[in-house]
Amino acid sequence: MSETQDQKSFFKRHWEGYKEFWAERFSFLENYSRVLNPEKPLPHWDSSVVEDFIASDPVHGPTLKTAREAAQFGAAGAVLGAVTTAGYCWKYSRSAHGAALAFGFGAVTGSCFGLEVANHWFQLYRLDTMAAQMKFYEWLQNRA
Repeated sequence: MSETQDQKSFFKRHWEGYKEFWAERFSFLENYSRVLNPEKPLPHWDSSVVEDFIASDPVHGPTLKTAREAAQFGAAGAVLGAVTTAGYCWKYSRSAHGAALAFGFGAVTGSCFGLEVANHWFQLYRLDTMAAQMKFYEWLQNRA
């Protein structure tokens, strides 16, 4: 039983319009649907599998290696940011919930700052890291 246009509520009619509007704006997400919603799950991989890909692909391998090194900057920034902001908060306020919130906020901002440093350190703005990661996923699927 389908509803006619008159029977639909005001909100339902507008929701369908907004849904179509945003679906057009985010249509680029369909490019990644094979990775986000694969037909069969990707096989498990570890660092040795990634090293095999880096050695086998002379174009995207070095880019993926650089992106993995940049992720370590983000992790180090997250740890450093979380510990320092929570430490300062605990030192000056002795508030457990404040220190916990500062820990979370420091981790997020430290990670962002660390990734930005890595972006400039490794000059990631010159590389297409997303293409390298997509090639790795394709290689991983074909390998299985």
